Amino acid sequence: MMEDTGEDLLRAKPSPISTFFKRLGQTYQLWLDRWTPHATSRWIFTCVLVVAFVTRVVLMQGWYIVTYALAIYHLNLLLAFLTPKIDPAMAQFEEEEADEGMELPTRQSDEFRPFIRRLPEFKFWYSATKATVIAFVCTFFQFFNIPVFWPILVMYFITLFCITMKRQIKHMIRYRYIPFTWGKPKFQSKDEGQAPLVSPK
Repeated sequence: MMEDTGEDLLRAKPSPISTFFKRLGQTYQLWLDRWTPHATSRWIFTCVLVVAFVTRVVLMQGWYIVTYALAIYHLNLLLAFLTPKIDPAMAQFEEEEADEGMELPTRQSDEFRPFIRRLPEFKFWYSATKATVIAFVCTFFQFFNIPVFWPILVMYFITLFCITMKRQIKHMIRYRYIPFTWGKPKFQSKDEGQAPLVSPK
């Protein structure tokens, strides 16, 4: 028979509060994992949340600084979503020294390099949703309602958006990549297009 070494007595039991928050975090992660494959419903939820936030800002006539900060954050997320994980400009500069060109393939003989985003779709959605929830909560606190002339913020954001998107589109054209899969041709193997062979009796 084994003797009790007293390790169980010395090991501190977790407090009920830490146990509660641990289970809450596990439940939260479980729901995130279940929602991961449902991209359409996730983005519909986020769009509804953004519309609710904008409606509250318009009706309450305030929190323009919070709205501007949220818009700038969403713009940064969008840029990271549209940008390759390895910037072709930097990769080309590094590989030119090694006499190897780093361009996306333009001929059939070139090596295939799939487009890998700097910010994956799920992280993009999660960060955008979390930021929108935080901004929505901020509208319930009056000290976040800093008075400002909002048309200047709108014009500045539109200008910043146009300049940033123009630069991003030029980057896409120069290094020949498209960050979206819509409209791209889908190829299937020869085996998928053929009917199954029936063995003769």
